[in-house]
Amino acid sequence: MKEFIYSRNAVYETLRAKRREVFRIQLAEGAQEKGRLDYILRMAKERKIIVERLPKVRLDKIHENHQGVVAEVSEYPYSDIVDILEYASQKGEPPFVLIIDSLQDPQNFGTLLRTAETVGVHGVILPLAHTVEVTPAVVNASSGASEHLRIARSNLSQAIDVLNKEDIWVVGLDQDGETVGASHDSPLRGALALVVGSEGEGLRELTRKKCDIVLKLHMQGKVESLNAAVAGSVALYLAYLARNK
Repeated sequence: MKEFIYSRNAVYETLRAKRREVFRIQLAEGAQEKGRLDYILRMAKERKIIVERLPKVRLDKIHENHQGVVAEVSEYPYSDIVDILEYASQKGEPPFVLIIDSLQDPQNFGTLLRTAETVGVHGVILPLAHTVEVTPAVVNASSGASEHLRIARSNLSQAIDVLNKEDIWVVGLDQDGETVGASHDSPLRGALALVVGSEGEGLRELTRKKCDIVLKLHMQGKVESLNAAVAGSVALYLAYLARNK
């Protein structure tokens, strides 16, 4: 199957990652070929990818936020849990995994993927159903970070069992958990799988029961809680700090 990746950062990172087959690049006529577009055209030339210059309205039909460039590519190359653990081993680092439990919004998912890639997460695990997948909208929302991540789809209960056998601490993030902060970050150190729940309901009960511990972020303001993407991003960064102490 083929799909269209849109926006400059998303197309640029897709080309840079070299994990998908790129069939052609479509460029809006009149687009200034500088910055990201210049790099995109250079990579396309090096890889002998067809570049078409088309009226902007043609690209508008694919997506209104194309930013002057679209790439027709192969579908997203999902990994598996073994790939994720082997990658951590190759880097000589304790595994750092993000587990998504029933997240629905592509923007939230993209935000989490962008943070995960930035802090050095080795891989992401998605449930087989009832969750967002890596779509072009997610690639765009992550600014192309999805293209550099190993993302696997699995039965979460079975996946957590595999992680437990590898002595990886499974930490859920939920408003009803124990407070985590600078003085209580020990669960975030070492081999870690951080589980982020859905936007409205948080962790599913079955997933919660499989976690070794469930934590929540300490809040001081008047807003009751952060959304899943923001809370997950904060927790990922706290884990990054704890792992690098």
